[in-house]
Parts: sequence; structure tokens; C-alpha cells
Amino acid sequence: RLEDFMLGSIALVLLFPVMALIAIIIKLDSTGPALYCQARSGRNKAIIKVYKFRSMYQDGEAKFKQAEKDDPRITRVGAFLRRTSLDELPQLFNVIQGSMSLVGPRPHPLKLDEDFKYVIPALSSRYCVKPGITGWAQICGFRGETRLVSDMVSRIEHDRHYVKNWSIFMDIKILVLTLFKGWTHKNAY
Repeated sequence: RLEDFMLGSIALVLLFPVMALIAIIIKLDSTGPALYCQARSGRNKAIIKVYKFRSMYQDGEAKFKQAEKDDPRITRVGAFLRRTSLDELPQLFNVIQGSMSLVGPRPHPLKLDEDFKYVIPALSSRYCVKPGITGWAQICGFRGETRLVSDMVSRIEHDRHYVKNWSIFMDIKILVLTLFKGWTHKNAY
């Protein structure tokens, strides 16, 4: 918690001007709020509200459907934000509040967990820790749309590896790797 609070506070102070600029650009690009909250599964499957920059047209996420390549719901600015993971920056507020960690399994939308919970029994084991803004699965390339069960299984296996092998040093390694290669990926759209 100390790691999250200290590093999260520093990141929030340093990135706040960038976040303010992103919010203004979102407002200029399309109607609706710059931020939105989405219910996701947190530690011990508790429901948490995850903050994100809005990357879709207003009400584009009213009914859950995973974003797809060339998804018409995504705004022009939103496409850039999603590709670069900048839409995730408001989750620093979740980290400061304590509902998320800087590093951990990425929190899934509730519907996504519901779709896979009977197919992948190990899915729930990833929720014994707080979800994170970045994680081992994302660094290893398992992010974005999960069209196939095998996509989700690989993600869960990497999340479980993180949970079983957690250390401060692993967190630092993941944070450093995120800075250098974790912001963009071919599956980020």
C-alpha cells in the first residue's frame, strides 16, 4: 500500500497537467464527460468503480461489448488514447483511494468475468489481490480483446504467475517495463 500511495501520488502530480490536457481534448472532440466510471471486479471480487478517460461516443459503452479493431463507437481522440493506454491514467485516483494498485491483474468488466467464470475455473483466483493499472499479463502481451477462450486463459495464467510470485522487485520490474514497452501494443484498440 505504501508503494502504491507514494508512487501513485508522485505519478499523479507529474501527470496531472497531461491529464488536464487530455480532458480538454476529449471535450473538444465529442460531447459528453471526459471521465467515466465503470464497475469492475476488485480484490475478493468486490465491485469497484474504475475511472477512465472516455474513449467512446457518449453511451457507447451503455451495454457491454468488448472494443474491436476499427470499432465505430471509438472517437478519434479515443482511438489514440486506447492505443497508447492514456485512457487508463485516471486510475491513479483509484490507486490513491486504495481500490486498485499500480501493479496487479487488470480488472475486468463484470460481464467479461461472467462470460468466462464457468469456462475458466481459475479466473477467480486472480482476485485475491488488488487489480492494477498494469500487470504481468499486459507486459507479456496479453491485453485487449479476448475473442478466444485461449486468449483469456493465457491472461489468467500470467495473472496467477504474478500472484504466486509477487515481490516488490517484481512490481518495480513491471513498472519499468511498462514505461518502456507497456503503453502500446498491437492488441490495444
